[in-house]
Amino acid sequence: MRKVLFYIPLLAFLGLSLFLLSGLFSDPRERDSAIIGKPLPQFALPDLMSPEQIWTPENLKGEAYLLNVWGIWCPTCNAELGYMSQLRNEQGVRIIGLYYVLPEDPMFGEVFDLAKLQADVQSRLQAFGDPYQFNILDRQRRLSLDLGVSGAPEHFIVDADGIVRAHHIGDINPQVWRSKLAPIYQQWAAKP
Repeated sequence: MRKVLFYIPLLAFLGLSLFLLSGLFSDPRERDSAIIGKPLPQFALPDLMSPEQIWTPENLKGEAYLLNVWGIWCPTCNAELGYMSQLRNEQGVRIIGLYYVLPEDPMFGEVFDLAKLQADVQSRLQAFGDPYQFNILDRQRRLSLDLGVSGAPEHFIVDADGIVRAHHIGDINPQVWRSKLAPIYQQWAAKP
């Protein structure tokens, strides 16, 4: 019995070591998303530039699209706007923005100002390129949380029936588009 008790800490140490070692060789951007293969979560959110327009999963159906979670505060998001504009203009990729609003803190004088945000977004899109068909405003970040978003940029390929088919964390550049996302997008965009 004493010999068995002697080996328990050793086995626990080896198990923990193997678990931690496997993490060294994994890519944190390549994680399985729980939303893949499921319908886009339910939401009713306003258009960033025309708040009277309310978007829901139902009125996004009918054509595959790339849902891009982004914000003007995100340097990587700004850097990918030019390439995504090329995708829209040259390859006809339908791109819908999901604007991720940073948390506001009234203690520091941060109060949400829609008019200022609209002006800032419009200025940024004019400077870097506007790939979006439109932008959905996710002020409370509920849809982002339901999608499992951990930051920006993140991208989701959604098919014509509103089913999420792919999830990519990080920017879209020519290599990522060609090797990872284009085949999936083209597969679902080609389906009637």
